[in-house]
Amino acid sequence: MSPWQQRPPNASAAGGLAPRGNGTGRAERGSAVSVAIPLTMMLTGIVGNALAMLLVFRSYRAKGSRRKRSFLLCIGSLALTDMLGQLLTSPIVISVYLSGRPWATMDPSGRLCDFFGFSMTVFGLCPLLIASAMAVERALAIRAPHWYASHLSPRATERGLLAIWAAGVALALLPLAGLGRYSLQWPGTWCFISTAGGSAFAAAFASLGLLSLVVTGACNLATIQALVSRCRAKAGGAQPGSRWGRIATETLLQLLGIMCVLSACWSPLLITMLRMVAEHGAGPCRGESPRWEVRRECDLSLTAVRLASLNQILDPWVYLLLRKILLRRCRQAASAVSKCSNAECRERSLTASEGTRRTAA
Repeated sequence: MSPWQQRPPNASAAGGLAPRGNGTGRAERGSAVSVAIPLTMMLTGIVGNALAMLLVFRSYRAKGSRRKRSFLLCIGSLALTDMLGQLLTSPIVISVYLSGRPWATMDPSGRLCDFFGFSMTVFGLCPLLIASAMAVERALAIRAPHWYASHLSPRATERGLLAIWAAGVALALLPLAGLGRYSLQWPGTWCFISTAGGSAFAAAFASLGLLSLVVTGACNLATIQALVSRCRAKAGGAQPGSRWGRIATETLLQLLGIMCVLSACWSPLLITMLRMVAEHGAGPCRGESPRWEVRRECDLSLTAVRLASLNQILDPWVYLLLRKILLRRCRQAASAVSKCSNAECRERSLTASEGTRRTAA
């Protein structure tokens, strides 16, 4: 999902909700966004997700990882899905941008547009569903550990992930059955679900995405509440359990990061799609000569898609790569605060202040 190119201000915006292959939408070399940006984002996403899969593979093969193998399977599947989405969509966008030609001249049959829209739908919806599955898995592991240990095995997790991918592919294939269609989107460098005419297909995609966000947020909040309660109970006990506290802190940071990234990246696009469906596709980008105010609305819609595309890059860092980094930084900060709060540090500060007074005198 990488529609990062933008046309010059005097270009027509008719291609935003028009049928594919209408000839509008030119990705010119003089555009406001350099091709270096989508290229850098593609490489960053591929490297980050590949590194995440490597770390997941090493952790999965470790002897002490049996209890968290289901979670590792979900993380690895998410990284694989995000990387495939980058590999299938970003090169097409970059090629259209570099060619400087309208999409219709490169794709007169519209099949490339269908493929691009299919990829955007599959690799946009599946990460949201996988994130929901991970949130449910963590909530069950914390709040119902006995049921989790006896019912949720890695094999069951694999079947669940296969069901998610199958559901994403089945939804993306609905246009082949005549239920919805993919169309060229403004500014003419990418294709996605058409919202014209109050598309039920677009409404289904947006509704499923928002439902995934709600489920993820609810499960993460439930997990955070359970972790806080356990931390308070252990703090009042004879043995606080520093290792458990470290794991709880790590999990809390990760869950908060997941909630913030998912909400910030996906909510604008999903809400915009539902609004456009409710307006029967009468979006501001349908005009032939959009005024400055209308063009600003078009840019806001495009920004929503760009935020969603950022999710593929941020996912591996939020879910895996930043866990130990963030925890290490927090431990270092806590250690520095504790050292500066002891009596020895206070004595040194008093001595230094007395020396400063004598020098000033």
